[in-house]
Amino acid sequence: MDLGISGKRALVCASSKGLGLGCAEALAGAGVNLVMNARGSEALEASAAAIRAEHGVEVDTVAADVATADGQAAVIEVAQGVDILVNNAGGPPPGLWSDWDREDFIRALDANMLAPIALIKALVPGMMERGWGRVVNITSQSVRAPIPVLGLSNSARAGLTGYVAGTSRQVAGKGVTINNLLPGIHATDRADSLDRAVGEARGTTLEDARAERAATIPAGRYGTRTEFGAACAFLCSQHAGFIVGQNILLDGGATNQTM
Repeated sequence: MDLGISGKRALVCASSKGLGLGCAEALAGAGVNLVMNARGSEALEASAAAIRAEHGVEVDTVAADVATADGQAAVIEVAQGVDILVNNAGGPPPGLWSDWDREDFIRALDANMLAPIALIKALVPGMMERGWGRVVNITSQSVRAPIPVLGLSNSARAGLTGYVAGTSRQVAGKGVTINNLLPGIHATDRADSLDRAVGEARGTTLEDARAERAATIPAGRYGTRTEFGAACAFLCSQHAGFIVGQNILLDGGATNQTM
């Protein structure tokens, strides 16, 4: 399917690896020029070079932490005029409800709620003026079904979801859509980190923890960054203009709900 976005320009945050990289690869495959962002420059430059070589698109890079004001300013400066924004940031660490204090919540909010909002506020007005734009926020299945050990993530991402629910309806008339993708477990470094922690707590291995968790997913496996990226690219396409303010699960059926 021709997504109809060849020649557009997209900012993809946290895109040196994992789900963000999957989104960048899929958009590049559709002919979209990129601004790629991540905190670490080495992995970022390697991923950008691979995408340039494979897809022949223009790729600008910004090594910065979008959870900080300085990082946001650096990314926004390079990303001015983009047609597509993919918000993404690593989740906060797991723990128990009794472990977290105010500063833990502030850090989670900065990364997983306030940073995406800052980028939306900076870049969506230009999309509205041009009459076309797409915003996709990578959140989590925990927005639909909270995960006890990820209380910081549950809280911050639920806040972003509420913001998007109202904002998306206010900008849709200008040709700009805002939607959320809610990943379940995918084969990423984040999943490895969580599985490793479970294995260590139980005195088993990462592989044992991964196999146990995969068995709880109806699809019987973890998702891949390629299929996640394809879903993101569709939401960014010309064909998705009537999808507004939605929270779309990509979890292999793991979240057990009717609607």
